[in-house]
Amino acid sequence: MIARKQRFNRFLEKDLLKLLKNGYSGLILGPRQVGKTSLVEYFLNSFKNTHNYFLQNPKTRSDLEKEPEKIIKEVEAMEKEPIIFVDEAQKAPEIFDAIQYLLDKKQAQFILTGSSARKLRRGGANLLPGRIKRYYLDPLLWGELGLIKESHIKKIAMDNINKSDPFSLENFLVFGSLPGIITLPKREQESFLKSYALIYLNEEIRAESLSRKIGAFSRFLELAAQESGTSPNYSKLSNEAGISVQTIKDYYQLLSDTLVVEIIEPFLKNARKRILASPKYYFFDLGVRNALARWPLSKDTANVQKGVLFEHFVMLEIVRRVRALNKNYKINYWRTSGGAEVDCVIDLGSEVIPIEIKSSAKVRLGDLKGLKNFLEEYSPLAKTGYVITTGERKQKLSKNIIALPWNCL
Repeated sequence: MIARKQRFNRFLEKDLLKLLKNGYSGLILGPRQVGKTSLVEYFLNSFKNTHNYFLQNPKTRSDLEKEPEKIIKEVEAMEKEPIIFVDEAQKAPEIFDAIQYLLDKKQAQFILTGSSARKLRRGGANLLPGRIKRYYLDPLLWGELGLIKESHIKKIAMDNINKSDPFSLENFLVFGSLPGIITLPKREQESFLKSYALIYLNEEIRAESLSRKIGAFSRFLELAAQESGTSPNYSKLSNEAGISVQTIKDYYQLLSDTLVVEIIEPFLKNARKRILASPKYYFFDLGVRNALARWPLSKDTANVQKGVLFEHFVMLEIVRRVRALNKNYKINYWRTSGGAEVDCVIDLGSEVIPIEIKSSAKVRLGDLKGLKNFLEEYSPLAKTGYVITTGERKQKLSKNIIALPWNCL
């Protein structure tokens, strides 16, 4: 068991340390509560002459909104070039001109954090390309749990696969992997997630002037969470939520802009068959998804929805790992009009890797028709296909299909 006050080592730390030591600045995007503030505060301890602006503080935010040039005055009063940390930068877009000025003059380095790409764009953060490198922080990956011994993470995962251990698969499927929730007692995890859902709802209603539409947006959130991991039927959602199809699409864009959903586009490369072209939406964290969907936060949900939740979990892990590698790989899914489907396709450019996700320990080749069809359709671009399972051992199912346990991702 990990102590409740355990600090998790994030993969992003090394990149940020290298960035600052080389004299550059960075912007860390990520949803609320993924650990952006804690991460920056920790690694800034390695540097001298740092200064913080926490824009969650109403007074700090108000002061900078009224006098954004205050940052310039304070920096120019410092003897050495400082590293400035601006937390939740989108809350005071007025400061971006001042940041641009200081970067142009090379008078300061900056680390900015933000939880809304939409608000950053509105504030003019697009004026900073080339000056600030962008990063993304996700909820915890398996490799960030702080388990040092080789293979220890697999042992914990497999030994506790159906127990309520902080690192069991069941717990991840129900409560997700936000850093703040991992080591909370079970009785507190549910209230944490419900509070998160309520705070997000209220914040976005205020930010987007949706106060007259609170009922519609709240209902949409519940439906969208329930549909997470699918290509939603906009007309069906429109009827159920009582709002127009265009409003449904606008709300999905809002979820994307506030980093609450991952958009997975269909794989259309060199298609010889008719491919369905609607995107899939995955909520960024399973615990948040379950709370917004109003599913019971219990093992019953993990049992009843195991297939859906397991696919969701694996897809998020793949997306996060590709981001952590800082590779420009594309992640898609594939589905033909005839019903053949592959859950995940990783496009490396010169090669594509199709991945099927099954929540069972044993998989038969007869269950993998979509994967076999894809390998035939896209040979030689697709050389090997994989199926992620809840089994314990790697298996070769055919000459070009390999089964992998989920904790080997």
